[in-house]
Parts: sequence; structure tokens; C-alpha cells
Amino acid sequence: MEYKVILFDADDTLFDFKKTENYALENLMSNLDTDYDKDYCINIYKEINTKIWKEFEEGKITADNLKVERFQRLINTLNLSDDATRLSELYVKFLSQGSFLYEDTKDLLEYLSKNYKLGIITNGLADVQHKRIRESDVSHYFDDIIISGEIKIAKPNPEIFEYALKSLNHDDKSSVLMVGDSLSSDIKGGLNASIDTCWCNLANKVNNTDIVPKYEINNLLDLKNIL
Repeated sequence: MEYKVILFDADDTLFDFKKTENYALENLMSNLDTDYDKDYCINIYKEINTKIWKEFEEGKITADNLKVERFQRLINTLNLSDDATRLSELYVKFLSQGSFLYEDTKDLLEYLSKNYKLGIITNGLADVQHKRIRESDVSHYFDDIIISGEIKIAKPNPEIFEYALKSLNHDDKSSVLMVGDSLSSDIKGGLNASIDTCWCNLANKVNNTDIVPKYEINNLLDLKNIL
């Protein structure tokens, strides 16, 4: 297949979100008034956050509500005497400061940008992703960057892919490839939109789902071999 457009997820595909998240959480937990160990608080938050983003993908909660609700759940779980809105604002501030790329990201984008139209489709909060991605030193490689929090549509809804292709002025889905780390949002979303998919499985996870990507890579630069 001769692809002309490559759509990327951002976090855990091109950007090291775990590093960003840890940076933000380390700073946030220093602002909590609690006797709990910092690492314990971080693990509890991550459990809550994973669950609530799943709810977001399923359309059970909005992005605006998610921002504060995850910290309200943290407060309830840890019995904190704190304000969820304050914690949310602090976290967003710290998170937006973390724009960490994987080692091979720049080399890959430099190579691809010479022959392909590139785009990003990311499920995320607008005030976080705008600074981290649109203001990053690789943003110039992309013809457009679609943030779910801005258009109020999230992967795996096929409408976000339709929106991206319209923005890129490209209507031939057979020449589009979606690359991402999440089977439930990136790969399922691509399949829902009738677009070829490549699972960017940098963590070498086992796929125990019925979601089957067309390709799988365990290193970013392996995408060159597919193309």
C-alpha cells in the first residue's frame, strides 16, 4: 500500500507521556497536605486516571468534567482536606510544562516529512496539549494537530478521523495510516474509520483483545520498513 498521509497519536507514541506525567505528579504531590507516602498517592492517582479516561473514551464523562472529577476521586479515596479544582489547576500547569520526546521521534519525523503529509490526533485536554505539542520543537513537521478537547470528539469515534482528513484536505482513506499505542482508542478508532492502522507497541505488550491492527512495531524507526 502506498500511503500519503500518516496520522499519529501523540502520547506514548511520539511523546514520552509517562515522563511528563511523573514530572507533573511529583510536583503536584509536593502540594498535598497528607501523611501518605508520595509514591502511594501517585499510584492511587494513576489507577483513578486510567479508569476515568476509559470512561471518557466510552462517552460517559466530558473532558471538562474529567479534569476536576479525577482529583475529587483522589480526595475522596485519600480522605484529603483539599479542593479538587485547585489540584486540577496545579496539575494542568505542571503537565503542560512537560514536552518530552522519545529518542527516535525527531529522526522519524524528519524522514517522513519529506514524503508524507503528517498529522496528529490526540485525546487530551486543550490547555495541556496545546502547550506540550503545538509549542514543541517538532510541531512544524505536522500539517495539522487535532486535539479532542478542542473539537469535543475523541478517539475511537470515527468522526475525529473524518475531521482530521477534512482538515488535511485528503479524502482517500486507502492511502492513510494511523499510528498509535492504544488499541482501544488509536487502533479501534482507525478501524472504525476504515483506515489502516499500525500499533506502536513500544512496551511490548500482549494483545489480549479482539482489536487487530494491520501492522505492529516495537520501535519507532521500524515504521520506515512498513512504508
